[in-house]
Amino acid sequence: QVQLVESGGGLVQAGGSLRLSCAASGSIIRINSMGWYRQAPGKGRELVAAFTSGGATNYADSVKGRFTISRDNAKNTVYLQMNSLKPEDTAVYYCNANLLRAGGLFNQNYWGQGTQVTVSS
Repeated sequence: QVQLVESGGGLVQAGGSLRLSCAASGSIIRINSMGWYRQAPGKGRELVAAFTSGGATNYADSVKGRFTISRDNAKNTVYLQMNSLKPEDTAVYYCNANLLRAGGLFNQNYWGQGTQVTVSS
């Protein structure tokens, strides 16, 4: 059983900062990619930032220069440091990982339960 557990969301004023964490646990053979998506009310889920299978990072244009993704491979954990937050960053943030689990034949996508980030103006 693989789980992604997020933490770090909350309420912050515009211009403030938050740090999200996502830890993958279970019998994991290999993590191919891992990152963060978000979904605002009435909108679709969008990529925020992620590590690709090649180790590169991808960021949404709207967060470049403000958000930084980092990881601790030994802990199967990714972090999202969010600075200069804006009201439009308000959303549920989801952790995503594409990985191969023990006993699995194929890579699979896993999602965390989501953590609410609310930025007040």
